[in-house]
Amino acid sequence: MRSGYTHLTKAHKFAAAGIATAGAAALALGVAGTASAAESSSVKPVAWNAQTFSGAGQAELTQLSDTAAAQAKAQAATVKATAAKKQADAKAAEKAKAAEKAHAAKAAAGRSEARKPIAAAPAAPAAPAPKAYADNLDGWISQALDIMHAKGIPGSYDGIKRNIMRESSGNPQSINDWDVNAQAGIPSKGLLQIIDPTFKAFHVDGTSWNIWDPVANIVASCNYAAKTYGSMDNVNSAY
Repeated sequence: MRSGYTHLTKAHKFAAAGIATAGAAALALGVAGTASAAESSSVKPVAWNAQTFSGAGQAELTQLSDTAAAQAKAQAATVKATAAKKQADAKAAEKAKAAEKAHAAKAAAGRSEARKPIAAAPAAPAAPAPKAYADNLDGWISQALDIMHAKGIPGSYDGIKRNIMRESSGNPQSINDWDVNAQAGIPSKGLLQIIDPTFKAFHVDGTSWNIWDPVANIVASCNYAAKTYGSMDNVNSAY
């Protein structure tokens, strides 16, 4: 036996080799098991839940959930408002259509209704035709009397004709150029021999201003006689 060296028997050598071999196999099995576990862990699905996150992760998840809920709520409100507007527009259109239909029916009824004839306004009474007078002594006296009666001047046909025949013999162009009036430059003229100043003073509206006009001459003379004598009927001589 050498110093510091332990002599192993053949049996000891076999035992040591067996242990080494067994250790190597165990090591190989351990490495293989680790690789297999790592490979299995890389393909297995991971189950996530709220507990997986903590701190800022949990707050972010909550914020995302609230945002999604708010968006869904806003979208639902928009859909509801759109539906309400469509319904209101449909009701308004239906109401307008009904009103238009009612108006058309009323207009058609008004057109088809029998029109009552409009009563003609009563015709104004026709103005009486002017009274015709003969262009002679009788016609002149008759026209003068109508005017005198309208103006309230008294006189009669006989009283007027009697004085005319004495003064002018019924000549409307008769003139006195010899009496005192003529000598004063104002001769008596016409049917009843009246002077110009007296004719103008007793002229009656509606008659001519021409002293030679037979009707105007009679009416002015009778107006003067009514103021002076009460009526031409009371005159029996020069006046």
